[in-house]
Amino acid sequence: MERKSSIELLNSESGHHCNASSDSLGSDSKSSSLNSKLGQEPAQPSNNNEPIQTSRPDDLPLLPGEIIQGFAREVTYLCPYSGPARGILSVTNYKLYFRSIDRETPYVVEVPLGVVSRVEKVGGQLSRGENSYGIELFCKDMRNLRFGHKQENHSRRNVFEKLQQYAFPLSHKLPIFAFEYTETFPENGWNIHEPIAELKRMGVPNDMWKISRINENYEICDSYPTILAIPTQVTDEEIRVIAQFRSRGRIPVLSWIHPESQATITRASQPLVGVGGKRCKEDERYIQMIMDANAQSHKLFIMDARPSANAIANKAKGGGYESEESYQNAELVFLDIHNIHVMRESQRKLKELCFPQIDEARWFSGVDSTYWLKHIKCILAGACRIVDKVENHKTSVLVHCSDGWDRTAQLTALAMLLLDPYYRTIKGFEVLIEKEWLSFGHKFQQRIGHGDDKHSDADRSPVFLQLIDAVWQVTTMFRHAFEFNEHFLITILDHLYSCRFGTFLFNSDRERNQENMKQRTVSLWSYINSSLDLYKNPLYFPQLHVLEPIASMRHIKLWKGLYCRWNPSMRAQDPIYQRTRELLVLKEQLDKSSEECRKELKARMPRTVSTPTRLASHIHI
Repeated sequence: MERKSSIELLNSESGHHCNASSDSLGSDSKSSSLNSKLGQEPAQPSNNNEPIQTSRPDDLPLLPGEIIQGFAREVTYLCPYSGPARGILSVTNYKLYFRSIDRETPYVVEVPLGVVSRVEKVGGQLSRGENSYGIELFCKDMRNLRFGHKQENHSRRNVFEKLQQYAFPLSHKLPIFAFEYTETFPENGWNIHEPIAELKRMGVPNDMWKISRINENYEICDSYPTILAIPTQVTDEEIRVIAQFRSRGRIPVLSWIHPESQATITRASQPLVGVGGKRCKEDERYIQMIMDANAQSHKLFIMDARPSANAIANKAKGGGYESEESYQNAELVFLDIHNIHVMRESQRKLKELCFPQIDEARWFSGVDSTYWLKHIKCILAGACRIVDKVENHKTSVLVHCSDGWDRTAQLTALAMLLLDPYYRTIKGFEVLIEKEWLSFGHKFQQRIGHGDDKHSDADRSPVFLQLIDAVWQVTTMFRHAFEFNEHFLITILDHLYSCRFGTFLFNSDRERNQENMKQRTVSLWSYINSSLDLYKNPLYFPQLHVLEPIASMRHIKLWKGLYCRWNPSMRAQDPIYQRTRELLVLKEQLDKSSEECRKELKARMPRTVSTPTRLASHIHI
């Protein structure tokens, strides 16, 4: 889909507006850094929350609702790969935009401010040497950006203030850009996930499972959706008792049901057994109902995502895990996936390894020392164990960690992706994210830190990033099984941070409904689904396969297309996405030609000749 390029410039005294649309966060964009001073008339200092009055710089693409807050000339972007570039730095309520003026082909750096984790001043009044005085930005997408300012221009303070305000709007009582972004698209992405329609697609309600609205007012659990699928035999009174026994009220509910065996994947939080080993008869009976709903097996596996030591330690805090003595015919398995703090430290080490320079002599040992790939392997291995129990053993599985909104979501979403080919389509994957992550209360606001300046907050963690990494790993093992390509996954991650869309804002459905997100913001899926060809895998061939990847360190690899993409030496030499579009056109032509040949052959064949039909069946890879 062709993007608009016209720019409407309003009177500079009332701010700078533009109705142009531009994809400001391309996955193959150049490495970026910021250096410039904001234009400001010294005699007319402006309020910190108002746009700086100045004439606008050349060629600054703006999105609908995006306003220039100011710009600075004679700023130097200190690119760690191609050296310093002198130019103009602009700051809007959405992005930082640098354009060089000292090169024949302008060097452009465009960074949505939602990507920025923190902003720091570099050097002081006594700093000597070129570009020793300036600003450095630390980003959530594995890069840092450094800009040099001339002390005599007195530009750094203004740039720093504007960056602080619009990179961290919530900390300055300003709106996140998603509430000001006004672009329209042909499809409303907020309608991509209809909970009841998705349950009906899986064959629910049925004899064993019912659709319940007991959480319609979020009385049972404020981080769960309003519509839940639960066993038909359970009463509302029992649900209320069970909610008291499960951390945060997150009772076991249905995520997925096998179309043939009726084996299920359910999700929950830890039981509140504590050091005294408390029991809840209603919870034990409820787990038995989940087990009985699957006539193919008289056993249930409880997959606890945590290392056993962590689960035991949680008893001291009032949490814990199910006792196999209390829960008859249930087998408890610990999956050894570490907590959010371990994952955050692993990501920090990975960033140090990948940016700015790569030490090739110690590359492999460096990757190994981050433990990042080991963590991805553990998540993938856990999902594979769930798939094996559900598909091959026809046994139901209950998944939980501590609160059930981090590791649990990783495991259920990944297992469902491997089991159900619907989730391997573009729209099916969007539904999977909406369902298992957004509606079931993954705390995106806390884990990402949208709009706030608390960069060292202990709640920050790359939990969702790890899911997308694990999905990418599977796409490299089964290249024909997914309708979407790598660009699709990177676009999702880029806009996880950008704050351009409302999709990933806030911590739960309840909070998003309170803020009227569907009416006030644009969905990321509206944007993606308006240009589907950009995100399609030309090698995709729809099949009913249940994917069973090998979760081994021999097969897990570092996603260089994401983590090392800012380094020109690590980028693919060919224009991959252009080649993909060409392949899609060729595929369409070949499909058309094949269909014409098939019709011609059918017309030539005698009417009496008939061919036996083949029954579709699950095929294991």
